[in-house]
Amino acid sequence: MAQSSPVLGIDFGTSNSAAGILLDGKPHLIEIEPGQKTLPTTFFFDFDSRQTLIGSPANAALINGLEGRFMRALKRVLGTGLMHEKRQILNERVTFVDIIARFLSRIKTRAEAQTGLSFDTALSGRPVNFHGPGDAREAQAEDDLRQCYLAAGFKGVNFLPEPEAAAIASGATNGRGLIVDIGGGTSDFSLFETRADGQVNILANHGIRIGGTDFDRAINVDTVMPLLGKGTQLRKDIGTGLLTTPNAIFNDLATWEKIPFLYTAQTRRMASDMLTLAEEPVKLQRLVTVLEDELGHDLAFAVERGKIAANAPDAAQARIQLDMIERGLSAPLDALDIARSLSNFAMELHSGARDTLQMADCAPQSVRHVVYVGGSSLMSLVPQAMHALFPDAEHSFTEVFTAVADGLAISGNRP
Repeated sequence: MAQSSPVLGIDFGTSNSAAGILLDGKPHLIEIEPGQKTLPTTFFFDFDSRQTLIGSPANAALINGLEGRFMRALKRVLGTGLMHEKRQILNERVTFVDIIARFLSRIKTRAEAQTGLSFDTALSGRPVNFHGPGDAREAQAEDDLRQCYLAAGFKGVNFLPEPEAAAIASGATNGRGLIVDIGGGTSDFSLFETRADGQVNILANHGIRIGGTDFDRAINVDTVMPLLGKGTQLRKDIGTGLLTTPNAIFNDLATWEKIPFLYTAQTRRMASDMLTLAEEPVKLQRLVTVLEDELGHDLAFAVERGKIAANAPDAAQARIQLDMIERGLSAPLDALDIARSLSNFAMELHSGARDTLQMADCAPQSVRHVVYVGGSSLMSLVPQAMHALFPDAEHSFTEVFTAVADGLAISGNRP
């Protein structure tokens, strides 16, 4: 009997991605970059070399100040009209479907080169909800992602909720458990039960559209954007009195997937006009500098680094270093600052977990294990919210960055 073709499990993430196959009954992750089993989901379009850089080289190009356009968090664009709009990048007009397809093609090529196998079919992780329960964009988002895989050279693709994949990878856990998967763009929950034969039975899946990029955005808006003029006063162009600077430009500048769309003549002109009317011109000049020099992503990375530093167990007060905008400029950030900025998210995570239990008519006391998945689950607000709901459960952080890819590799290649 001919053996069925292997399936490549792919965890296409908002911030990082991974892929795996099953070898000798165990998941094996592909080394997507030299020495690395995860790949930053980032792109850099180099204006000088006219090349498209993906992953760590893309991040390095941005950090090194090369001339080009950086993109991250494109997963959050799935299901929106932006996916199919053609835009001029380097020497061609492309859509976000084309861009994401090149990323997935890179993973496919790397997996085939490493294994000597050919992968026609992928099992892709997907959030429980791309946008929200009942949102009209849900079906479109999955169809958009399917088109990306087909454009990448796969002949077929199936989908599995990401927390369900993580539950399968955690199958050795006995009894009832909850996967808490906090990714870059979504927070997903899977309530599962491990049977006596080791098989995992999913009792309920639930998801909400918040994740690590939202955490970054909130910290950015509260801590950094006031240094660029958010909340300051502008003189009226005609007449007397003052107006507050509009929030929209600062909110967009703090949102990973919206940053590239701010580098337009119209937005730069708006910032320059605000500068001429500013009561605090030093701050608005910083906004003008960020837009003119296209420093939005540099700023966002600085916020992410500050967030990680302030979240470290032994951290005193960290600082968000903003020297790329102005020499010596920084913003203090400590655990209390983060807690204030993210308090609403903590409540939403608590509610998301509770709603998952209600879907299965399950009491919190029956959950014996809480398993954390996704890089953003390492933020202290996440386990704090879960400990409040599951004080007697065992809480574990194992394979935080790769559990979803492990589960996809297992599920996609079961006999």
